Amino acid sequence: MNIATLFPEANSIPDRFKVGFVEQREYLINGEMRYWPGAMNPVISPVYVREAGQEKQQVLGSTPLLTAHEALHALDAAVEAYNLGHGYWPTLSVSDRISHIEKFLKLMREQRDEVVKLLMWEIGKTLRDSEKEFDRTCDYILDTIKALKDLDRNSAKLVEEQGYMAQIRRVPLGVALCMGPYNYPLNETFSTLIPALIMGNTVVFKPAKYGVLLIRPLLKAFQESFPPGVINIIYGKGRDTVGALMETGKVDVFAFIGTNKGANDLKRLHPKPHRLKSILGLDAKNPGIILADADLKNVVSECVTGSLSFNGQRCTALKILFVHQSIVDEFIQLFNEELARLKSGMPWEDGVHLTPLPEPGKTDYLRGLVEDAVHHGASVMNENGGQINKTFFYPAILYPVNEKMNIYREEQFGPVVPIVPFDHEDEAIRYVVNSKFGQQVSIFSNDSKKIAWMIDMFTNQVGRININTQCQRGPDTFPFNGRKDSAEGTLSVADALRVFSIRTLVATKATEENKQIISTIIRNRESVFLSTDYIM
Repeated sequence: MNIATLFPEANSIPDRFKVGFVEQREYLINGEMRYWPGAMNPVISPVYVREAGQEKQQVLGSTPLLTAHEALHALDAAVEAYNLGHGYWPTLSVSDRISHIEKFLKLMREQRDEVVKLLMWEIGKTLRDSEKEFDRTCDYILDTIKALKDLDRNSAKLVEEQGYMAQIRRVPLGVALCMGPYNYPLNETFSTLIPALIMGNTVVFKPAKYGVLLIRPLLKAFQESFPPGVINIIYGKGRDTVGALMETGKVDVFAFIGTNKGANDLKRLHPKPHRLKSILGLDAKNPGIILADADLKNVVSECVTGSLSFNGQRCTALKILFVHQSIVDEFIQLFNEELARLKSGMPWEDGVHLTPLPEPGKTDYLRGLVEDAVHHGASVMNENGGQINKTFFYPAILYPVNEKMNIYREEQFGPVVPIVPFDHEDEAIRYVVNSKFGQQVSIFSNDSKKIAWMIDMFTNQVGRININTQCQRGPDTFPFNGRKDSAEGTLSVADALRVFSIRTLVATKATEENKQIISTIIRNRESVFLSTDYIM
């Protein structure tokens, strides 16, 4: 591997992956594609391209630097479309809302190639993973539709309890502000956006800071698929737009995937926080705990993938590894052998795993973590570990890591793998218990009693305990949540429908007169809510 020659010659890039400059001045408010004449924000790729012996960072285009003025117009459109719950969208039948989502999915699929290409160029995600993100997002939308049909079918009945009869259904919460992360700017963004919409909320959507241009091919699909004001898409700096939205108090639902500090800062701006429903996916420092009896072949495979997929830029990545002292030397040797097989290169190259990083200044931050760890007694255990070429950072394996080092506590969100040796399992358990994060943990062992004991130690600490496998979000039907500073609310296909809605019921005493009234309403279809219509 030669990091110095990592970036490609311009003429070596396959034609189907080449990109031109895209100046995006469009944004969507109240069903109108509006034109922005003002300042623009450049969209810069992590990829450098060599021409005539010079390496230049690829500039992909630009997006509108909207202000609070435009953001508030978007919010007003969403508020008007919701109309205190009396708007067209929140009162529309479930089957009709599903039809709008299905239309959007059809139009979205037509943009697959363009979105996948922009995913690669904007955030450095490999072709395979970019395609997987797009396809998984489409599957998520289909699964959401199916889950809502199931939920609606279960609600299409009357219940009788203690002399009362009632129908219980889920209804929208109001106006939602949805903000996604740069590492999964399509999938994780849509995991909140689609449930919010399908449950009858109206939405203001601000794309991620990086991975923003790839929403452009979908703007027309949003415009054509939803009534005016139901989905409004804004761009710009968060401090100039999102803060103004929160200060109005008109946001009812805050869906945000990012840091707990960012979430706290924004939530504090809302004048009535008790009325703000928050669905948050935040930081994580997921540990992998490898006991002495673990199957090292499986452990190394899971830990290399778990810590370095998409360069470790996943909230569910394994961020710190606790390895029993008796096997740590062998583990590091095998880990390094597996790491050396990972191909470094450009996102579109066959078999590539390690790619440039999209965040400006990220390589300097990671270098600082490595230098701090070395200062406090760690060594870089792998060849070329921590080497940098502009936006590319070759993974650094640090050992032995201790509590004096920043990497021990901070979520690196990048390709630095800290390894902590331990003699007794209590050391790893204390780390999880005392951590301010609580998303997931992975336990690697073949001893059922020790696994069972550790499960019981962690069930009140994290949202998911993985046995002999890496931390992960999927399958999307499983709950995805966290404790402490790692999350608020639960996301999965079914759970997301619940967190973006509230249960409302119509109830009456089960007298013959009241039964007759209810029967007449249902038989004559006089109410959208009170109905026993069945979605096939």
